[in-house]
Amino acid sequence: MTGHPHVGVTGAFLGLPTFQTAAKAALRDSVLRRNLAHATGTIRAKRAAVVAELHNWEELRLAAAAIKDAALHRLDEHLEAFEANATAAGATVHWARDAEEANRIVVELVQAEAASEVVKVKSMVTQEIELNEALAAAGIDAWETDLAELIVQLGDDWPSHILVPAIHRNRAEVREIFLREMAKVGRPAPGDLTDDPRRLAEAARLHLREKFLRAKVAVSGANFAIADTGSLVVVESEGNGRMCLTLPETLISVVGIEKVLPSFRDLEVFLQVLPRSSTGERENPYTSIWTGPAAGDGPRNVHIVLLDNGRTRVLADPGGRDALRCIRCSACLNVCPVYERAGGHSYGSVYPGPIGAVLTPQLRGTGSDVDRSLPFASSLCGACFDVCPVRIDIPSMLVHLRTRVVDESRGGLSSGEQVAMKGAGWVFADHRRMEAVEKAAGIAGKVLRSKLFGAKQTLRSLPWPASAWSTARDAPVPPTESFRAWWDRTDGGTRE
Repeated sequence: MTGHPHVGVTGAFLGLPTFQTAAKAALRDSVLRRNLAHATGTIRAKRAAVVAELHNWEELRLAAAAIKDAALHRLDEHLEAFEANATAAGATVHWARDAEEANRIVVELVQAEAASEVVKVKSMVTQEIELNEALAAAGIDAWETDLAELIVQLGDDWPSHILVPAIHRNRAEVREIFLREMAKVGRPAPGDLTDDPRRLAEAARLHLREKFLRAKVAVSGANFAIADTGSLVVVESEGNGRMCLTLPETLISVVGIEKVLPSFRDLEVFLQVLPRSSTGERENPYTSIWTGPAAGDGPRNVHIVLLDNGRTRVLADPGGRDALRCIRCSACLNVCPVYERAGGHSYGSVYPGPIGAVLTPQLRGTGSDVDRSLPFASSLCGACFDVCPVRIDIPSMLVHLRTRVVDESRGGLSSGEQVAMKGAGWVFADHRRMEAVEKAAGIAGKVLRSKLFGAKQTLRSLPWPASAWSTARDAPVPPTESFRAWWDRTDGGTRE
């Protein structure tokens, strides 16, 4: 069981509907909208309460943004330092240019251990590269251990939220999934299971325990990679991640290259802003940090796969590189009025919501209708920037990407608006041209008023090509005299 096969960044998303088409279908699902409104509203309120406790919240945001920028501006140096320090600590570091290479590395590492299954820590990047599908193709079962990810996997579904992948499901639906699916892949759910959250969590815990105890290999991502120590950091709320990080003999971590922080000291800032922004908690219940293997404690073999998969292309774009600051807190999703109504599946990616609307088209490119539609999946209200703990200006980035999509669709040809603006710029650049245009406009105004429109002040429609503009606006009739001409005639108003 590997979950939905069409949401990654490797090309399998082709054929999914555009955001606008998918959103229309989601809007008709009243259960989905009720689930989303309840869940996002609850998380929003919790976040607001714990953020309000800190008098220096804005200073923390500025510090987090500055640290991420410093890491990205010297990313090559920090990655080399991370590799050297992780290797010195006993880990094996691999480099992957894209999803195919990363999947091949992981599959070969699992096969080298003669393992037929792996347990997984919740990881966006392994969903991005569709690792579960690659493992399944090699005859290896991948078991998700995060509760929400388990719900998604058992339901043959796909994630709809960065932090809470099963946010679109309610408790009754989860109960039905557990009763129907658990017995097919392991310990069955109790026959008298109710939709009480404690009972559901207990059923998941019992189901997963046997998988934890027999697994030889675990796969994780990482929230942060520390350059000066070679350490990886995973933060979580349930403890399932720590079970994966400590029990198996071999641990394989797939880490996006943008996750690197220059120093261990930098972690202090992010361990304040991340839990408050994501789960509305003052600190994460479980923060796991490991630096290579340790004798007699945890995995004996530690592998780290550093993944590019389009990130260096994003880094090269001055208008889009700030998206790489993202720490996957999902705060932008929880305040977005579009996401709350359309749901995560409408975005056709493992990265939904405002951050997905800017990150996905950059990682995947804008070659498909799905990705070209994502920059328009926003009202540009700005709420996402207000809550972002690393101050990503998502609205400005959306406008930047919309411009790119429009420019690409024209095949390099200038639009009518661009031609008009260039013409206006040429006129405004020289006062003599401006005076000539004003005189011509004055003559046109006299003709229009005397011959066609009389005392009317607006033109309801203009001839082509200006008709494309005037169909949605009333254009003013040109004045018979410009301000410059009036000024010259009256000596600046002294003769009136």
